Amino acid sequence: MTSKQKIRWGILGPGSIAKSFAGGVAQSRTGELVALGARNPGKPGLAETFPGARILGGYDALLADDGVDAVYISIPHPGHAEWAIKAAEAGKHVLCEKPLALTAFEADAMMHAARKAGTFLGEALMYRLHPQTLQLVELIRSGAIGDVRMIKSSFGFAMPGFMPEHRLYANDLAGGGILDVGGYPVSMARLIAGAAAEQPFLEPDKVAGAAHLGQSGVDEWASALLHFPGGIVAEVSCSISLNQDNVLRIFGTKGHIEVPDFWFAGGNRDVGPGRIDVIRSGGTRETISLNETRHLYFFEVDAAGEAILAGRQEFAWPGMGWADSLHNLRVLDRWRAAIGLEYEIEKPARRVNTISGRPLSTGGTAIGKRAIPGLPRQASRLALGFEDFRTFSSGSILLDAFFEAGGNLFDTGFVYGAGYTEALLGQWLTNRGVREQSVIIAKGAHSPLCYPDVIGKQLAQSLDRLQTDHVDIYFMHRDNPDVPVGEFVDAMDREVKAGRIRGLFGGSNWTMERMDEAIAYAERAGKQKPGALSNNFSLAEMLEPIWAGCITSSTDAWKAWLAARQMPNFAWSSQGRGFFTDRAGRDRQDNEELVRVWYSEKNFGRRDRAIELANRLGKSPIHVALAYVLAQPFPSVPLIGPRTLDELEDSLKALDIALTAEDLAWLDDGPERRRA
Repeated sequence: MTSKQKIRWGILGPGSIAKSFAGGVAQSRTGELVALGARNPGKPGLAETFPGARILGGYDALLADDGVDAVYISIPHPGHAEWAIKAAEAGKHVLCEKPLALTAFEADAMMHAARKAGTFLGEALMYRLHPQTLQLVELIRSGAIGDVRMIKSSFGFAMPGFMPEHRLYANDLAGGGILDVGGYPVSMARLIAGAAAEQPFLEPDKVAGAAHLGQSGVDEWASALLHFPGGIVAEVSCSISLNQDNVLRIFGTKGHIEVPDFWFAGGNRDVGPGRIDVIRSGGTRETISLNETRHLYFFEVDAAGEAILAGRQEFAWPGMGWADSLHNLRVLDRWRAAIGLEYEIEKPARRVNTISGRPLSTGGTAIGKRAIPGLPRQASRLALGFEDFRTFSSGSILLDAFFEAGGNLFDTGFVYGAGYTEALLGQWLTNRGVREQSVIIAKGAHSPLCYPDVIGKQLAQSLDRLQTDHVDIYFMHRDNPDVPVGEFVDAMDREVKAGRIRGLFGGSNWTMERMDEAIAYAERAGKQKPGALSNNFSLAEMLEPIWAGCITSSTDAWKAWLAARQMPNFAWSSQGRGFFTDRAGRDRQDNEELVRVWYSEKNFGRRDRAIELANRLGKSPIHVALAYVLAQPFPSVPLIGPRTLDELEDSLKALDIALTAEDLAWLDDGPERRRA
């Protein structure tokens, strides 16, 4: 596509906002409307409303049309992620109506798809591209009202009454004010706070929210208080059942600014003339009128078109770039969490497909599997930990992707997320119907409740949360040396005989002396022997425990013991918690944990060699660090904890690296021999 060509736009889903967008395309320099995808292509008036556009039957038909370069998604919020991902997979650029997605987790999945496809993805908050917005930012940066202290902004209107079938009130369509219009005042507050700090945008360090949830369960009016680093406070509100004055007010030490209906630039969906009132401390008022006559949507159409023609994948500032959209949704996520708003369509009963709208696929091979002695079924070479997720809709995105790549080994613990990690996995296994293909690691008896009688009690709760009658691998999460080791072996052996552990059991953060003693006791008593460990293991040796009671198995003595015993170790913090990234360095002292736990000249030597090898292989040092754990001469399974699809996919690059025994020795000790 050359700069002289026009972007051929297709609209996915007709509606009032799609009509407004079409008006912007008609006036744009960079685009033309060529097609409309509609589920009811025979609906009267479509041809007249979207003149010149081919009316296609369905959204898939639009994505399959070779005459369409870019797609504008204007359907209700729940369909944004699915169709943006499918559009990227079809090679189409995407401009998606706000909110970009229901959550930041969904938005991240959309960005992941666009990044892989090399396509543009933008959030259509059209006010951000209107000249009024840049004028406002310049006023703040120039000190027109002194130092900004407070921002007040609302976007609220009153529908004629409660209409359960209307998208604004429909729970199934993620109705309510926060997602429909709350993103406007939040994004503006972040933009203004950023302008005051000489940054593109700023993130609040505190978010408090309140709302009224109506009879359909959606927020009919809501408010939030945002506190930004530096002391700026923003009061934002939205509503669908309450008229508000909708004036943006920015208060500074030398006056304040007022902007009426900033998202329409003081106009409507056709034209926003643009008006900013600056009120000085002495009471003098200056009105800045931009007198814009171009179509309100003209600006975002051409901003998207210019980005696409330039080969960029996101809007240029002050448009909503990816980081901006992602952080904006994180604020909305926190606002929703504060008021307890989770839509029914986000819960397990309704989230039966992957984020792309397809059933979960099986048979993935990107993550290979291996046999582990004592385990009835093969387990993936990597185990997934996911304790950072607090909703099914967020966690299932990562779980689905891991499973579709071939992963089937899942790491949980009784104490993780106060039990929610286990509950989330149980919901997912049941919902997706893959329990029999999966290998579950459970952990219990964490300090201070590290006693034999706790094991069975906590395991019963874990099984209830996991919605299964057994786990495949069980670890005591800590050891209690004050208790004879045989009592712990007896307690775990009882669970094996009861059928609630059907594979391996052992210890997490156990010493080799206690493991030797436990194995010897089991052999004498005719009990199942502890058959696995879950200790820290990585290319960098942990100098002191990250958390109290933790054990590292990265020393030479441990490696010899593990190899001699052929003891499987499920290694946590297998990549040194950032030590092999640019977060660490001999001259980087800002991260207390990294400095305390990993900084030694021996570890930096290993890091240097990992960097050297990574450069030769075209990989990253963190990939070499993970490959090191995988290549040990004993069963070694790294536990990984990605938070995003990009992080998961990046971890899988380590699986392409095959290290020899000589490579391991060189990475460890750095002899003269170098990898060819």
